[in-house]
Amino acid sequence: MKQTISIIGLGYVGLPLAVAFSKYFKVIGYDISKNRVAQLKNGFDSNKEFSRKKINLLKNLKVTNQIQKTRNSEIFIITVPTPIFKNKLPNLNFLKKACEQVAKNIKYKSTIIFESTVYPGCTENFCVPIIEKISKKKLNTDFFVGYSPERINVGDKKHGLENITKIVSASNNLSLKKISKLYSKIIKSGVHQCKNIKTAEAAKAIENAQRDINIAFINEVGNIFSKLNIGLHEVLEAANTKWNFLNFKPGLVGGHCIGVDPYYLTYCAKKIGFNPKLINAGRNTNDNMPLKFADFFYKSVKKNFDKKKKINLLVLGLSF
Repeated sequence: MKQTISIIGLGYVGLPLAVAFSKYFKVIGYDISKNRVAQLKNGFDSNKEFSRKKINLLKNLKVTNQIQKTRNSEIFIITVPTPIFKNKLPNLNFLKKACEQVAKNIKYKSTIIFESTVYPGCTENFCVPIIEKISKKKLNTDFFVGYSPERINVGDKKHGLENITKIVSASNNLSLKKISKLYSKIIKSGVHQCKNIKTAEAAKAIENAQRDINIAFINEVGNIFSKLNIGLHEVLEAANTKWNFLNFKPGLVGGHCIGVDPYYLTYCAKKIGFNPKLINAGRNTNDNMPLKFADFFYKSVKKNFDKKKKINLLVLGLSF
């Protein structure tokens, strides 16, 4: 009898996991969105990661918006979004709801794996208490947890799910071996075991924070060089002739992760009384870049556009 895996959340993280695991296991894909589930049942992926033909051939994958159909699964993998509020604090509402739902449907010895980006300590200090309270079960006695952060670069066909080394961690050694074996089925690049869950959470937190800071640095020096009438791209081309130069490019920072994840790290730091100046500075620089780019673009073309053409720019969404 095939092991049953339930994927909670069928977005850009959950669906690729569901598809990959369905090659080897029975998979139940749950999403709160009735529209998303209806589309997938009809073979349509609005994220355009999978074709209709590919989805329709998945015999071991069943999608649903009824959480009770995940009941008694051996494995639950939670891939819900973890955004931020307007005040830049972590919004764990989706994660909390997922924990509550899963807690009502786990069976004895089930394993719950979290892939959502969180701050170090969140899995054990926020998620586990919710699950224990609702399920009336005890961690490492009645159920187990793991943390394996998603590292998918959306739209990147070269660095897809199967080609990115998977970080894994767990609440004890037994479940670590189980989770490692599970992901090894679908990850060609192999798995990296962390000694504890906090380490895995921290690794994910710094991956995107590091990238954010490096992009912020290039954006800042770009502002300097523009005032000095020096071409930034020519500077980068020259600097990149050194073997250890990190060749980041200037630009806007968007997407699901880079503009959000650093705030999870700063939230954690402030809770222990540490003010993360560098991370905050990087975020502040990149948060302000859309206005700088819009201003630069406007000033560059203002002389060459008549009133009618300028209105067309506004229609495109550029607000000056």
